[in-house]
Amino acid sequence: MNTAFFGKMLVITGAVVVAAGLLLIFAPKIPLLGKLPGDICVKKGNFTFFFPITTCIVLSVLASFFVWIFRK
Repeated sequence: MNTAFFGKMLVITGAVVVAAGLLLIFAPKIPLLGKLPGDICVKKGNFTFFFPITTCIVLSVLASFFVWIFRK
């Protein structure tokens, strides 16, 4: 394996980890994240089940779009 390739992969991996960390820090401040129509939330007594299906679909479409843009 080429050392330049390994170095680039380390930089990209580090950037992804930093981006994920920033997303976790600032996610509560993003309006509508996890509160879109279609997100499933079931509350019964002291049990809460939350599955943000619509939010997952929107984030997947956005991620696919950015990957498509950066590949061009």
